Amino acid sequence: MITMLAMLRGRTHQLLWLAAGGALLAGCAATPPEPAAPAPAPGPQGSLGSPAGCAADKLADDALVGKPEAEAIGLLQGCAWRLGERDGQQFPGTMDYNPQRRTLGIKAGKVVWVRRG
Repeated sequence: MITMLAMLRGRTHQLLWLAAGGALLAGCAATPPEPAAPAPAPGPQGSLGSPAGCAADKLADDALVGKPEAEAIGLLQGCAWRLGERDGQQFPGTMDYNPQRRTLGIKAGKVVWVRRG
């Protein structure tokens, strides 16, 4: 009788371990839910020049200040640029110095500052 109880207990432990392992694997295989709405990306940002050149090079950087974001980005086509800050949220940037690259600060949809480098 004792031997039979010991066998039954050992079998129960095996089944519990198998069930726990199966639940773990099933949890890992589940697909994550789709996000409701993707966060707006800070780009696409400019690349290091284009064959057409950079139209904004004909303007001073201060000429971009006060313009709507879409208009400033349109002027920066073919230029190296990136977003540094939008409405108080800072975006990561690299520490390399590129004098042709402009970093823009946006507040309420308008350019509030432009930095080179």
